[in-house]
Amino acid sequence: MATRCVELLQKNGLKAKLNDKFDWIHDTYLILIRMFPDGCPPTTIISMNARYDAHYHTKVGTALRPLRREDVLFIGTGGAVHNLYRNNWFQMLMYRDNFAMKSPPDAAMLEFRQEFEDAMTKNSGPELRRAVTMSMKLPKYRDAHGTDDHFMAAMFVAGLCGDFEDRGTAAVMGAEDWELRNMCNSQYTFGNWGSGNSRMMGKV
Repeated sequence: MATRCVELLQKNGLKAKLNDKFDWIHDTYLILIRMFPDGCPPTTIISMNARYDAHYHTKVGTALRPLRREDVLFIGTGGAVHNLYRNNWFQMLMYRDNFAMKSPPDAAMLEFRQEFEDAMTKNSGPELRRAVTMSMKLPKYRDAHGTDDHFMAAMFVAGLCGDFEDRGTAAVMGAEDWELRNMCNSQYTFGNWGSGNSRMMGKV
């Protein structure tokens, strides 16, 4: 599968190569061990480009679209609101619990989280790509994301699920949690896993 991904990326003009020594990090295995507690299926990790260009990462997702017809499950793992500089780390020291919130999230975080949900659930097809990309221009984006790395997964998923044939198939929001007061993890699903149709999932 890794070789197939590289071939598709290169075919679409993207510089890609295999790296069999890449170390798995928490953003990858924490998702998989919860989804597949009895054992992880064969998995290929697609790394980000360190320039964090939104359109580039959308193109990465677009290049891999053909694999959706081959029963491949895609997971884009990032963060809806992820600004480490705005987190409240005291609750970890005080309670040893990143979910122990004594006060609600800041208004700016709540505002961007709602804007992001609207972009994901109220758009489909090319409009989804446009809405997710425009999220990076919203006034509260930099409050919600001190750096762009954790938002690139959303761009990747928008590329995967944002073509003309995807019109009418918007994301469905599933689980969500807030931690460290100002960090929001939201899970969105595109398509149907296990239905025999196009199978894909975006976890943001």
